[in-house]
Amino acid sequence: MPAEPAAHGAHAAGPGEAAAVPARGSGSDRGPQRLAQAALKDLPWEVGVAKPDPAIVVDGVTRTFGGLTAVSVDHLEIQRGGITGLIGPNGAGKTTLFNLLTGFDQPNTGTWSYDGRSLGKLSPHQVARLGVVRTFQLTKALSRLTVMQNMLLGAQQQRGENFLSALLPGTWRKQEAANTEKAMDLLRRFKLDAKKDDFAGILSGGQRKLLEMARALMSDPQVVMLDEPMAGVNPALTQSLLGHVKNLREEGMTVIFVEHDMDVVRDISDWVVVMAAGKVIAEGPPESISQNRAVVDAYLGAHHDAPLTVEEEDRVLAEASAAIARDEGTDADVLSSDRPNPERTDR
Repeated sequence: MPAEPAAHGAHAAGPGEAAAVPARGSGSDRGPQRLAQAALKDLPWEVGVAKPDPAIVVDGVTRTFGGLTAVSVDHLEIQRGGITGLIGPNGAGKTTLFNLLTGFDQPNTGTWSYDGRSLGKLSPHQVARLGVVRTFQLTKALSRLTVMQNMLLGAQQQRGENFLSALLPGTWRKQEAANTEKAMDLLRRFKLDAKKDDFAGILSGGQRKLLEMARALMSDPQVVMLDEPMAGVNPALTQSLLGHVKNLREEGMTVIFVEHDMDVVRDISDWVVVMAAGKVIAEGPPESISQNRAVVDAYLGAHHDAPLTVEEEDRVLAEASAAIARDEGTDADVLSSDRPNPERTDR
């Protein structure tokens, strides 16, 4: 696979040419998207390739559960200011990697850092205070709190959380008012302002996804990690969510998201990382992934396009006959005896 395919551009961009790099899509408000793609466009499509300005760096991180290795990442860098898609078949280790990077789990070996500062041994709230926040595939909205109360939980360094300060309203009322105003601005942005007094438990699945993303922004993060933000979302809300994810990049944030829908990945990603069996097996721009044999094999099987041997065909037919016999209460031998069995030759 070539390191610099024609799809990446005819020449390397000079210092003054970043803005001229064509972006996927159109519009005059895609400066951050162009900058991210300009930084990544001439990189080789290699696992562990160094990025011009990495926000997160992972080295030798492994996580095992008994005899199963869930994650084994030798080296991975996430480019600052871009949208990185993390894809792979079910069980590839994507969510486990998210858990490790954000303090919800600890690895067996390895180091990982944000802006050069190690995130090892930090708890989730400490990681969030440094500017790295995440959402979950199964939303974590507190159903018996209102939408506004859920939002206020995301604010950092609230003075009223201290026991003694809580007894002195004058020390935290001004901050509480500012947090409430900020929360309302975010709810208006995510079209949830009419729901501010509703319990989070009565929101639809898509609205909960929006609430979780809005709540994450209450902490003014620099890196936002989204675990399957489109999963279970009504198609009517999908485009809205996609727009919000793109806006995070336009505001200068680094976005990492897990997704299975390749149309979504191609639409919003500047770079794609592919995992399988806990390892990173490919990296590159979205257009490169469908060309990568390792990626196709990971999703479809290494021998998905190889013809069956005679022995494999006989085994498949025997298994099918047995399944039919179980369903119909018939003897599998009777079914198999009805099938002609001519003398075969190697094919």
